[in-house]
Amino acid sequence: MNIYLIGYRGTGKTHIGRELAKALEKEFTDTDDLIAEKAGKSIPEIFEDDGEEKFRDIEFNVLGEVAVKGNLVVGCGGGIILRKENIETLKKSGVVILLEASPEKIYNRISGDRNRPALTNKNEFEEIRHVLAERKENYEKAADYTIDAGNFSIRENVEQIICILKKDKAIK
Repeated sequence: MNIYLIGYRGTGKTHIGRELAKALEKEFTDTDDLIAEKAGKSIPEIFEDDGEEKFRDIEFNVLGEVAVKGNLVVGCGGGIILRKENIETLKKSGVVILLEASPEKIYNRISGDRNRPALTNKNEFEEIRHVLAERKENYEKAADYTIDAGNFSIRENVEQIICILKKDKAIK
């Protein structure tokens, strides 16, 4: 079983995921890193050169590879929940934890980061609000558990996730 961290960009999937993996003595992997490696270019370059659909196709394949590997902590790209097939794969192959944060917290964390492609033609803050609202239902469908990752330290979030996983009997 994998432990999947999902949520919008800037909610801490990578930082929390790395620390969670250390605490659980598991390997950490990030789907966006694997996608960039597979494509031989950055995420913004994939979006610009090939389009979002091509990115989502690569993401689907990467998730399939990660799912069969197992025993990983996986930081997932923010839009992994856009395809129903991805949600099914996540739920079949692990425990899915949604990391949430307020639009203001997310904005403060990611504002000006050029490693993240624009998803709309709105300003950064309005894009965050718009995309969060648009994806809310899919995030909720995919999640087994939800935590507020916006108001706690990385260590506190890791401890919270470990408590959830112990109650779920996903770990001992």
